[in-house]
Amino acid sequence: MKKIFENIITAFSIKTDTELERAYFLFKMIQSEPLVRIGTAITKFALKAHMPVERLIRASVFDHFCGGVTEEDCEETIVKMYRKKVHSVLDYSVEGKETEEQFDLAMLKTLKILDFVKEKDSIPFAVFKPTGFGKFSIYQKITEEKKLTTAEELEWDSIVERYEKVCQKAHDNNVPLLIDSEESWMQTAADDLIEKLMEKYNTKKAIVFNTLQMYRHDRMSYLKKIHEKAKIKGYHIGMKIVRGAYLEKERNRAIEKGYESPICKDKATTDKNYNDAIYYMMQQDKMAIFAGTHNEESSLFLMQLLEKQNVAKDDLRVWFGQLYGMSDHISFNLAAHGYNVAKYLPFGPVRDVMPYLIRRAEENTSVAGQTSRELKLLKKERKRRKLIK
Repeated sequence: MKKIFENIITAFSIKTDTELERAYFLFKMIQSEPLVRIGTAITKFALKAHMPVERLIRASVFDHFCGGVTEEDCEETIVKMYRKKVHSVLDYSVEGKETEEQFDLAMLKTLKILDFVKEKDSIPFAVFKPTGFGKFSIYQKITEEKKLTTAEELEWDSIVERYEKVCQKAHDNNVPLLIDSEESWMQTAADDLIEKLMEKYNTKKAIVFNTLQMYRHDRMSYLKKIHEKAKIKGYHIGMKIVRGAYLEKERNRAIEKGYESPICKDKATTDKNYNDAIYYMMQQDKMAIFAGTHNEESSLFLMQLLEKQNVAKDDLRVWFGQLYGMSDHISFNLAAHGYNVAKYLPFGPVRDVMPYLIRRAEENTSVAGQTSRELKLLKKERKRRKLIK
């Protein structure tokens, strides 16, 4: 079963020679931590100084990790992937905005996507990020159980209203909605709100999905706690299971503030935590899983669970997910063998998506083995293509 991920012809089947060369060049750059650090600083400065660098960014890192500037820009990529049975999740990846106008725009984008995907089999989910709908500081104060000012209470009411509108639309359109997780010191506010929306909209199936970052050592107990509530109240639980994207930030803040880090002590513990969550959810009737992972072992583990429990590969309660521009050997080979697979396909204005792209570069640099694995596979495919010419 493990050899499923070794088929590089399937893995890179939609990549042109030019796209393959660009991917190889990018991951060679990302492999060097000093280069990523310098490149990030230069890019931030160039954008802040309004230098004309967007075309260069668009032709390199942006087009590798993103589908386009608009939903319509993404169409060609969506169609190309779907021909290989890989689905898309359109992700409006604008980060760091702090105005009510921008939060409303993000909500409207999500509502538009829910209508856009309603009739498209190629796009099975919609998604949004909590801080796309409201200020980080509001979530943080609620998480820390601090009293909101009158103005902040009004802002929180607006956040709740935005969640309500998109969850209602998702329910009406029968499109599952993934809600991402963020830093631990703001997450409880989002968790509590999402839990209420699950209770309201997940009565017949999982429509509203929360996200569990399993590098946090408290997430298994949280999953079991809300499962007990769901059993009593009779609703379904939808969860995207990931390892987590804010590792350094979490550990550094814990040291700075003098509290115990919420992060598992090492990668092995995180890996076990992730697989424990997958195993636990697969034992339940009213749970749906979106397994977001670039880890081959965790993907194999879920495949084995499906087989062992006689659950069909294409059961819509179980999805595998990866980010666009990464781990194609997992995505395309799983899809070729009949599993449900979806790629997160970020889009948005080049300047506004840069924080997301910088995070992707930094994550690839910090995760041991991930970039070298990508390079090894790309190198192998480049060599294969040269031999057949």
